[in-house]
Amino acid sequence: MQFGPDRSRPDVLSVPAYGQNSLAELLPAIIAGLGVPGFVDVLGLAPALAGVRHVVLLLIDGLGEHNLVANSQAAPVMTSLPSPIGALQAASPSTTPVSLATLTTGVPPGEHGIVGFTVAVPGTDRLLTHIEWGTDPSPKQWQPATTIFERAAQAGVHVHAAGPAKFIGSGLTEATYRGAKYLAAVGPGDLVARAVAASGVGRPSLLYAYHGDLDMTGHIRGCSSDAWRFELGQVDALVASILTAMGPNTALVVTADHGMLDVATDDKIDLDASQDAPGAGDAAALGAGIRVVAGEPRARFLYTRPGAAGDVLAAWSAVLGERAWVMSREQAIDEGLFGPIVHAAHVERIGNVVAWACGGIAITASRREPGAHSLVGYHGSLTTAELDVPVRIGRG
Repeated sequence: MQFGPDRSRPDVLSVPAYGQNSLAELLPAIIAGLGVPGFVDVLGLAPALAGVRHVVLLLIDGLGEHNLVANSQAAPVMTSLPSPIGALQAASPSTTPVSLATLTTGVPPGEHGIVGFTVAVPGTDRLLTHIEWGTDPSPKQWQPATTIFERAAQAGVHVHAAGPAKFIGSGLTEATYRGAKYLAAVGPGDLVARAVAASGVGRPSLLYAYHGDLDMTGHIRGCSSDAWRFELGQVDALVASILTAMGPNTALVVTADHGMLDVATDDKIDLDASQDAPGAGDAAALGAGIRVVAGEPRARFLYTRPGAAGDVLAAWSAVLGERAWVMSREQAIDEGLFGPIVHAAHVERIGNVVAWACGGIAITASRREPGAHSLVGYHGSLTTAELDVPVRIGRG
């Protein structure tokens, strides 16, 4: 794996195929499959959805295509379902808020504006963590794109979203699920009941259902752990329950927001390493010239001090070498990592320098982000393990 003088993309990383084979194309294809005018099925889902009037779109947080295939024995129901279009690619960075916004708006991050897990609010040193977002900044202003849910509802589709009650009224919910009536689900059984009830209406319907336990298990125990495989089995049972209870004109579409891989403790590069700890020299070099560290451990956004961007880019490139694809904000935009269009209002949300992990490393910050530093499973970068997500379809 070689880097050219222009810091060309390592062959182990991919730029998401926005407009062709990404999560942005999934919901428009599903709505088109319901026979609703004005939506384009670039994925070719129509044959799999022929005769369908109701769709349940189940998003399993953290279930990458490669994670599923490698653990097929733990998920016999899901792995037996047809995969008519193969895997899709998550958004970049491959992280929940970015992928959810990409899925539900049908446009890449550069257009909807949710460009990272954690970003610095332009003009400030304030960090916005999208999964902890409230009402500031305004969800409507921060994410201005019309959602597919809004468009579908206007076209006469009965649209609901179901998930944990704790997400009601959050900034991320308001930004990404606009147009869908949110239904609180108190557990997996209730999520199944919500899915079945929502598909029983007379007009065409879409229920988007979110399940997050697998992702949490992967982060804390690792996606190679017995705990993760047992949790996958629970998800498989949930899928089986939905399929069993669905009507004959209903389809279940199973997908995810990203995959996951495990990172060994020795492969964590700690930006907060103490002076007497291993890696302290690298931490000092990597910290110079930076005012805010954001993103996440496999997709770092670095907001630099005035005039320091070039030095930070050089230092991170030198220290990390082939372990990361390090680039300027301008290169990240030119590479199409946030889509072919990045609106001017969203440009400064991207770090001045961006670093994508290539191998099995994580760039952590034990003092500033102790929770993230302690994890086993990670995602965010551009490997196939992190980007490729399943699309499995079952019929009632």
